[in-house]
Amino acid sequence: MSATIPPMTLVLFVAGLVLLVAGAEALVKGAARLAGTFGIPPVIIGLTVVAFGTSAPELAVSLEAAFDGQGSLAVGNVVGSNILNVLLVLGASALVAPLVVASQLVRLDVPLMIGVSAAAWALAANGTVSRGEGVLLFAGAIAYTLFQVRESRREPPEIAEEYAREYGGRGSVAVNAALVVGGLVLLVLGSRWLVAGALALARALGVSELVIGLTIVAVGTSLPEIATSLMAAWRGERDIAVGNVVGSNIFNLLVVMGLTAASVPGGLAVADAVVRFDAAVMVAVAVAALPIFVTGGRIARWEGALFLGYYVAYVTYLVLDANGHDALPAFSFVMESFVIPLTVVTLIVVFWRSRGLGGPGDARVG
Repeated sequence: MSATIPPMTLVLFVAGLVLLVAGAEALVKGAARLAGTFGIPPVIIGLTVVAFGTSAPELAVSLEAAFDGQGSLAVGNVVGSNILNVLLVLGASALVAPLVVASQLVRLDVPLMIGVSAAAWALAANGTVSRGEGVLLFAGAIAYTLFQVRESRREPPEIAEEYAREYGGRGSVAVNAALVVGGLVLLVLGSRWLVAGALALARALGVSELVIGLTIVAVGTSLPEIATSLMAAWRGERDIAVGNVVGSNIFNLLVVMGLTAASVPGGLAVADAVVRFDAAVMVAVAVAALPIFVTGGRIARWEGALFLGYYVAYVTYLVLDANGHDALPAFSFVMESFVIPLTVVTLIVVFWRSRGLGGPGDARVG
């Protein structure tokens, strides 16, 4: 494996990443402020406009990769981002400030995230997400958005105030429209540079495009979600911190994977390794979040640390597997025989104790 990475590869990759993040930020700000100017309630802006905007880097990169014939990079970006959102973003947010979420909307979204993850895994089981299946996934995104808008009218006043502080409309129409257009241009250019840099990086490191997509590209395209959730947790805006992660995962599968599959002739090819391992991890991670939300919607610091630990373990496995390292069998044995069973038992005990104390209906926002 080559240890030398050409300087221009790093420049291209980093420049693409910077343009993606800047483009997503401009797009979200401009679109949110335009929506506020036209009288759309901030809570709906946060649940729709911002949710689409924070998934824009994943969409731009996946489309660019798919049209370049790099389906593994496109799929790895989506699956890797979803794993990262739950394990890294939620974990880090809980360490910043323990999260207490009383929103009924978020509790409904977690089972939906599990269902969408399992459905996407099933669709990819034959090695391809067809154009028709992509259209079906995107139709689900439209239905989900309409459902979000309807449910937002039932949110408690304090949650509506969180969104009003974060997404209240400001600025002139011309300036905000320019932000939207400029953001889209930066996203397109940034995605091209990032994909080109990622492919060159994979060749230089001697690993597959899939591994690069699952790790480095997934982290890069998830930066808007990381920044949004960490800042929301720091400010005490707990519903935004958690809802951003759950909503982003649903949008990644329905919008990003759906539109990418629907746009590419022949559909989106899915590597066998993704079907056998990474998509299964994505579903398992979504399921693992359910007990935490059911137990009063509470994410303690120790649970956040557990999620972070699992993300480190996942990336470690990918690196060991990519390099064919001798430590891989021992690492896999320890995870499968001790760490995972112990975690499952712990979550069951936490869930059982919470039900004995009255269940989620007794949860209070603290």
